[in-house]
Amino acid sequence: MAMKLSQPMKWVVLAAITGASVFGILTIGPTREVAAQDRSPIVDVRTGDPEMNAAIARARATLSTFWTSYESPKPSETGHALKVHFTTRKGGEHIWIGELKKQPGGTYSGLFANEPRDLPGKHAGDPVKFTEADISDWMFMRNGKIVGGETIKPLLKSMPKADADALRARMEQP
Repeated sequence: MAMKLSQPMKWVVLAAITGASVFGILTIGPTREVAAQDRSPIVDVRTGDPEMNAAIARARATLSTFWTSYESPKPSETGHALKVHFTTRKGGEHIWIGELKKQPGGTYSGLFANEPRDLPGKHAGDPVKFTEADISDWMFMRNGKIVGGETIKPLLKSMPKADADALRARMEQP
């Protein structure tokens, strides 16, 4: 059965597919590496990678920019999504979540915007709950450009130049 997506979720899925088709979903495996995969080649990034850790720190430090837009979006701001860390049998997986909702008690819910790689029985579009401590990145679309997406930036250097340049052109600073 096909799932009908709202326009903001379509932007999230489009942005996620754009990123995922090139470098996929970040996961932390038993070798203490972050691997990216969906249908594209795997990109490995060590969990101790200073660029990725700095990107996650920047994303978390600027989370207030995301929440400001999420709570009172301008007409040009859509497709709010969070990248969330989930503990898995291999260590962990970072997955984009769309259709976000704040829940009572400081928790959040949403739908997997990517296909989970190491969460058996979970699929893109499935509902999920998480806390703010689990958030590793954020993004939304503003005037057709990606705002946020800090964890995407360290991966640009591993992409073919044309793909990286095209994705860079779709990104904006908040």
